[in-house]
Amino acid sequence: MLEQVLAWSAINSGSANLAGLALMGEVLSDAFSALPGEVALVEGDPVEQVDAAGQVDLVRNGRNLHLVVRPEAPVQLLLTGHMDTVYPVGHPFQETRWIEPHTLLNGPGVADMKGGIAVILAALGAIEQDPAARNLGYEVVINSDEEIGSGGSAGLIRRAAAGKRAALTYEPALPSGMLAGARPGTGNFSLVVTGRAAHAGRNPEDGRNAIVAAADLAVRLAALRRPGLSVNPARIDGGGPNNIVPDKAVLRVNLRPHDLAVQSEASVAIGRIVEDVSRVHDVVIDTRGGFGRPPKPVDARAEKLFDIVRECGAQLGLEIAWQATGGVCDGNNIAACGVPVVDTMGVRGGAIHSPNEFLIVESLVERAQLSALVLLKLADGA
Repeated sequence: MLEQVLAWSAINSGSANLAGLALMGEVLSDAFSALPGEVALVEGDPVEQVDAAGQVDLVRNGRNLHLVVRPEAPVQLLLTGHMDTVYPVGHPFQETRWIEPHTLLNGPGVADMKGGIAVILAALGAIEQDPAARNLGYEVVINSDEEIGSGGSAGLIRRAAAGKRAALTYEPALPSGMLAGARPGTGNFSLVVTGRAAHAGRNPEDGRNAIVAAADLAVRLAALRRPGLSVNPARIDGGGPNNIVPDKAVLRVNLRPHDLAVQSEASVAIGRIVEDVSRVHDVVIDTRGGFGRPPKPVDARAEKLFDIVRECGAQLGLEIAWQATGGVCDGNNIAACGVPVVDTMGVRGGAIHSPNEFLIVESLVERAQLSALVLLKLADGA
């Protein structure tokens, strides 16, 4: 498993690196071909993208690995992971190194989540040696765009989740082994503001400043922040020479509601603010994007699945606990399909999305053993 992680982390598979993702997909396709069933690399759906100039295009991300095993079996499960990382081709963080020999490994994607993919493969390889696997069918989806919202792979995940007894997703656990429980939802919006250009000295009153309107939007949206709703105006693109009133700006903002009622209220508030800013500044605002991942509460079925994971952990001498987190992942999408999911079944690690990302190496085997026990227990009708 460690050799796999080292080899896979040497392949840059940043979400926008289509060549790297293509190579990663082929490598993973070969690896998962060791399991029974059919492996395919599936094109994702086109995704709307707004550039810095406010132009809207449809783009495609990398292909997604899809494995189907024993679809006729009485118990059907879904396992998901992602092959993309947050480190683009030009990022300086491209190599692995030992923080502590054979104990702590630093490298791009070692925890998030090439280590998790190794856990999936090892756990499934183990249960295939057990007669109980005859009762178990499963689908595996390793997508290529999780780090940018899974817009292209959401449909594949939704189809794979249909009719499943439960799902396991292999985001990393915390270094302590703590799992994620409830998660908020997330919405990413691009607000394209179109004003009117004019000379900044001769006739500025004839202009309609798109940058000022975007800044007003950002301040008003930020004021929606309250317990249960985080709001992060992240970027304004636009503007130009100092002597021209800017006629175009794009505001990027992320919102994270903790439940569907708050999400609905936020949607109404965004519409109201956009309408008001448009009127006050005499600009046109085109709202793009939306809430792509709904909130993920821990309901009774999810609690039962957590209990199974905890019981299996106890057999291995592991204390399994979970807590709410502010992050989101494909577990949100799966839960929205009505399927109970534990979405931090991957390795123990930390400092993800940074050059300090690390994997606790002993957790590779530990987490593969945990997953194998959980899968066999579910196959037994738990």
